[in-house]
Amino acid sequence: MKKIPFLILSFFLFIACQSEEKSSAVGPDGWLEGNTEEKLDEVAHQLGGFSRTMVEVSYRYSELYWAGMDENWGYADHQVEHIIEAMEDGLKRRPVRAESSKSFMEETLPMMEEVIQKENKEEFIKGFQMLTSACNACHAKEGESFIMIQTPENRTSPVRF
Repeated sequence: MKKIPFLILSFFLFIACQSEEKSSAVGPDGWLEGNTEEKLDEVAHQLGGFSRTMVEVSYRYSELYWAGMDENWGYADHQVEHIIEAMEDGLKRRPVRAESSKSFMEETLPMMEEVIQKENKEEFIKGFQMLTSACNACHAKEGESFIMIQTPENRTSPVRF
């Protein structure tokens, strides 16, 4: 009696394992093709590695600077929050970068949050200089010291306070 449920379960498992997933295209104009694994691989490729993270962090870094210069403390805090989010997402995709970014994530960014809470432009400028140094130190740890971050000179965003 016990063998029949086992045989039935085995049969369904065998059928399930034998069935091949159908390939289908999804997305606008069907750009995402293949089986589930192929689609996930393509989505991961589209998300990119840490270089895409750095594009967003670079934008947020510049916006942070100009927010501090404008003394727009809410906008400055907003930028730090998004730098943290971008870094966390990038580190999920590239966990090998976690060790070199540890002090940046655990010390530098919280320090910037504290500086912003003081709402003092002179303190902000000092904190921003430390942030810039920390960016460059992290790049050096990754063997990419040729990527030297400097205080922004030109404002590209239309956001003003």
